[in-house]
Amino acid sequence: MVMTDATALPVLNLPQQRGYRLINSKYPPITLFDDVADAEEFEALYELQALTNPRLKNSAGELAYLPAADIPFGIAGCSYAVAPFTHVNPLGSRFSDGTFGMLYIADEMATALAEVAYHQQQYLQRIEGLKYDRMVMRSLVFIFDAEPAKDALILPLSHPIYDPHSYNAARTLGLSLKATGWAGLRYRSVRRPGSTCWGLFTPKGVKSVQQSAHYEFIWDGRKISKIDHIVSAQALK
Repeated sequence: MVMTDATALPVLNLPQQRGYRLINSKYPPITLFDDVADAEEFEALYELQALTNPRLKNSAGELAYLPAADIPFGIAGCSYAVAPFTHVNPLGSRFSDGTFGMLYIADEMATALAEVAYHQQQYLQRIEGLKYDRMVMRSLVFIFDAEPAKDALILPLSHPIYDPHSYNAARTLGLSLKATGWAGLRYRSVRRPGSTCWGLFTPKGVKSVQQSAHYEFIWDGRKISKIDHIVSAQALK
C-alpha cells in the first residue's frame, strides 16, 4: 500500500540524539548567532551591526524564514543549526519544495559522506566543461532532541518518498509535517541503504553542534572519484 499520509506514521519522542552533517568549508560560521545568549540580544546586535555592515543580511540570511523562538541561542555552534533555515535552497530538497529550510542529519559519518557525495556529484555534473574540482567539507556533530517527530522507517525503501530521482511524494509528506508543526522526520537513507537520516523542520531542538574532521572531495570531470579524510599537521605531531 502506498502511504504518504503523515497521520499514519508513528510518533517519536527521542531526546539526546547524535548525528552528523557535512558542509562546505568555504562557508564560515555566522558569528552573529554565536555571539548572543537570547533573542533580545540578537535583535539589538543585529540592528547595531546592520548600520555599518551592508553584507550582514547576506551572512545571516533571510531571518523572516525562521521565528526567533526557534533559534537555539546560547548553544555551541548555534549558527550551524540555524543556517539551513535562513539560507534556503530555492530548488528545494527531498522533503522541502524550496519555500522553507530543513536541517538534514545522518546517523553516521559514512552516511553523511554518501549523501553529500551524491548531491555534490549531481550539482557538478550540470557545470559544463568542469574537468576538475576539489572541495573541502567540514564535518559537524549534532546533539538534538527529536520531539515530537514522525517515523518513516516503517516504510520500505521502495516507497515513493524514497524515490532516488523524484521528490514529489516526499515533498507532499514534508509539506504536511511542516504545516502541522512536527519537529522532524526520521527516514531511511537513500544513498546508503540500511542507514538512517533525520530531517528537522526547526533547529529548536538542537542542543549542541561541534566541528569535527575535514574531508576532501575530488571531482574528476565525470564523478566524485575520491574522498579523503584530511589529517592536520597538528594531529601528526
